[in-house]
Amino acid sequence: MDLKSTLLVVGGSACSFKLLNTIIRFLPTPELARKKPWRWRNICTSLAHSSLTGAWAVLCFYLQPQMLEDLISSHSLLSHSLVAVSSGYFIHDFLDVALNQPCKQSWEVLLHHSVVLSCFSLAVTSRLYVGYSVMSLLVEINSVFLHIRQLLLLSGRRNRPGNDITAPHPSVTFSVTSWLNLGTLLVFRVCTLAWMTHWLAAHSECIPRYVLMMGTVGLSLVSIMNMVLFYRLLRADILSSTHNTIRDH
Repeated sequence: MDLKSTLLVVGGSACSFKLLNTIIRFLPTPELARKKPWRWRNICTSLAHSSLTGAWAVLCFYLQPQMLEDLISSHSLLSHSLVAVSSGYFIHDFLDVALNQPCKQSWEVLLHHSVVLSCFSLAVTSRLYVGYSVMSLLVEINSVFLHIRQLLLLSGRRNRPGNDITAPHPSVTFSVTSWLNLGTLLVFRVCTLAWMTHWLAAHSECIPRYVLMMGTVGLSLVSIMNMVLFYRLLRADILSSTHNTIRDH
């Protein structure tokens, strides 16, 4: 795609995700989730993006495996379009979060989106590092389970019906989702970003200094965020459940 077509795809994607967010407003919402309607719509929209782009990224590497050998210049219309569509989503979500949440609660998300957009903008405009950007979107496979977990919490479906409030036990659905979330986080966030860091270091001599700096800073920030996220999830879903089980016995 030329630059004009690329910008149209990015803009069209942002508008499409905004439209989806608006449509969700009129769909049935669980009773407990009605207390936080914006949060419910935002996560549903994010789930749609993660499901789409996670599968799309896998398809790109499946159809063009040679892109793994050349993450800088090798790309296809499908992979370039993926990065453009995802850029549109991050623009939409950045504005949605910035306009609906206090900065104190949203700064991590806004920082993450700023880092991603700065890297993706280079890829979509120059048509370089598209493969590297597609590699980063494999993270969205984990985001699918992360968002499902958030929706289960918002809808009050974390614990089994009729549980003792003082010693609640997670429902089967939540437990399975939680373990899948943690497992895919280790594979598609931690391992993928570790591989991307290794690739960046191994190819540092053939990458412009400003691109190398952008990639290094971005990967460092996102990696720290992922480790904090893993700790929070482990503490909330596994350690707390283990503590309740021990207490019951």
